[in-house]
Amino acid sequence: MHARSALFDLYGDHLRSRGGQAPIAALVKLLAPLGIAPPAVRTAVSRMVRQGWLEPVRLPGGPGYGLTPRAVRRLDDAAARIYRTGDTTWRGRFDLLVFTSPVDRTVRPRLEATLTYLGYAALERGTWLSPRPAGELDAVLAEFGVTAQRFSAEPVGGIAEAMAVVRRAWDLDRLAEAYRRFIAEAEPMLAAVGTHPSDEAAYAARFRLVHAWRNFLFQDPCLPAELLPHPWPGTIAAQFFNRYALQLRPAADRYVDSCLADHSGR
Repeated sequence: MHARSALFDLYGDHLRSRGGQAPIAALVKLLAPLGIAPPAVRTAVSRMVRQGWLEPVRLPGGPGYGLTPRAVRRLDDAAARIYRTGDTTWRGRFDLLVFTSPVDRTVRPRLEATLTYLGYAALERGTWLSPRPAGELDAVLAEFGVTAQRFSAEPVGGIAEAMAVVRRAWDLDRLAEAYRRFIAEAEPMLAAVGTHPSDEAAYAARFRLVHAWRNFLFQDPCLPAELLPHPWPGTIAAQFFNRYALQLRPAADRYVDSCLADHSGR
């Protein structure tokens, strides 16, 4: 688990609801159960400050870092997708994106990764689509200095054609296997924790569970059920995730609160 990715998980799943700020000492302590060393935490924090995700703040417990408005928007969107609380209704149209300016080779990988995160998939080079519009898209295009035309595209052939487009843009067989693998790999980890884990053990197990589930933000834009085969492994995986994330939450919260209290400066 990389420190930068873990910090996004930590702020998104725990610190966002606690004011979005924490002393650096608390960040180090909270990532220690994940095997992340203090130098790696500090390096990742510095990188996230340079990238505009975190900003230095002075807290009673010492120097700390808080979320920027940009990070708050990104994490709120991620939370809605992680816990599947957002609107995934299929309204019969795709958001179609056609680039009208060349994309510099040096930024193309980052742009494509960002578009994938926002829920878009490439039909071909320069043409991307999503099952729903992304609110961040205009800001992302401006950030990367590219222009594009956007269309609300309704498949002429109805649901059958829409399903064919989804299969062309997303590898559903590979995605289904990823969902099955998620459960297969999470089950022994959760079994090892037992039924009465310590707060720290529950926190670490839940953190790893959320971290693994978060990877689907880059694979599945919460595709509408109408456009997926039945039964869909992602539905079963989501139920599995929700059950254990909820079960481990109280103990994980106690651990986070105790770490923050230890570095509150009060």
